[in-house]
Amino acid sequence: MKSLKSQVAGVAVASLFTVALAACGSNNNNTASPSAASSSAASPSASASAAASPSASTPSADPVTLTMLVSGSKAADGADFELDTLPKLVKEKFPNVTLEVQKLPDEQYYTSVKTKLAAGEGPDIFLVFPNMANMGAIEVAKAGYAADLSGLSFWNNVSKAAMNDMSYEGKPYAVAKGMDILGTYYNKDLFAKAGITEVPKDWDSFLAASEKLKASGVTPIVMGDKDPWVVQFGMYQLAANTVYPSDPDFDKKLQTGETQLTDAKWVETVNQYKTLYDKGYVSKNSLGMASAQAMQQFVDGKAAMIFTGTWDLPGVTAKGAADFERGFFSLPGNKAGEPVYASAATAAGYALNAKSKHLDVAKQIFEYLYDGQSPLFQAWVESNPSISVFNGVTLKNDIFKDVLTEIQSTGHAFYFSNQMWPAGVSDVMQSKFGEIIGGKKTTAEDVTKAMQDKYKELYKG
Repeated sequence: MKSLKSQVAGVAVASLFTVALAACGSNNNNTASPSAASSSAASPSASASAAASPSASTPSADPVTLTMLVSGSKAADGADFELDTLPKLVKEKFPNVTLEVQKLPDEQYYTSVKTKLAAGEGPDIFLVFPNMANMGAIEVAKAGYAADLSGLSFWNNVSKAAMNDMSYEGKPYAVAKGMDILGTYYNKDLFAKAGITEVPKDWDSFLAASEKLKASGVTPIVMGDKDPWVVQFGMYQLAANTVYPSDPDFDKKLQTGETQLTDAKWVETVNQYKTLYDKGYVSKNSLGMASAQAMQQFVDGKAAMIFTGTWDLPGVTAKGAADFERGFFSLPGNKAGEPVYASAATAAGYALNAKSKHLDVAKQIFEYLYDGQSPLFQAWVESNPSISVFNGVTLKNDIFKDVLTEIQSTGHAFYFSNQMWPAGVSDVMQSKFGEIIGGKKTTAEDVTKAMQDKYKELYKG
């Protein structure tokens, strides 16, 4: 077991670079192309063979109802892919199949899906996260909840790295939506009015920009800390610059006890994030504000920045009370003269219930969804803000172009830390940091000690 988890750490780092290169591509039109470092280059006939496979085109005749459970919020504008488009297009292709989809808020999703799966009553299709994250591929595979998908025909058209991040003992158990990047969305108009002429490239310049915004009467950063998981959105960006550049194998060493979450670099990371609250750069009422409210504050032009990921693009770009141009950059936790590292990782994706009574039908739907050319695949790509890990898919959201280009040209990026921690460590990080936000005398050392204690309790290497 220890050897498996040690290998995963290396895979996570390698997969990030591979996926980033495959997603951004080296050509001028930003079409996805396989990286030279990747062994997953799709053959020219990959999509055609997927579409032609019997399981992709031959539906069973009997009426079937499939259930699907995912996390998130309904699309703010237009049709929601999972709630509206997916069931409709499945019905068009497979008239005998009815797909019933339920979407729950993140924390409610985790509790609900785990309870249902443990009771043998889980949904036929559900959302899974990479590697060791909460509801991660390793967790659901080991528990026997997720079906082995290695026999499906489209894998040659998917980044090998993204496939590996959804695998256990060499077999894939979910299909990633793409690559997600944590970043800082910002209001270009408010930056200009405050006299900020360029995106900050190091920690000191970021603090200086935040001070200019505050001095101009603008809330620099809005965060919905009532939803505790958003603490991760800034923290992991800082860790990508403070913890990992000097020790890329930090989490592998964490498994063997060579490093600890109480080490100086993690204390520094927590203190960096604490600084933003201490200086009043984050909205003062953040603990009473849900993430949806914080997003509304941003789109209404009442705050200059918000920390979140590529998956939140629909919310970030929704129409608000103010009309302004958005931008996106990596939160620079680095010192002046050092490179900025992005925080990026394989995104969540769909898995199939190993105990589903209609597993064969569900696999037929997956073959159709991921065949690279079907109307359902095209609708999925169009609605998906994550950076595609499917060969040949064009980058459609230019707001991410600069960060992706930087990842492509330098390889300066690290995965989300929680993907290499047992589920529960990030929860402790969030709750203890929440004490800091709330004005308690909790220190960065207190936060990291609680993280290390929880890690030691949960890691069973």
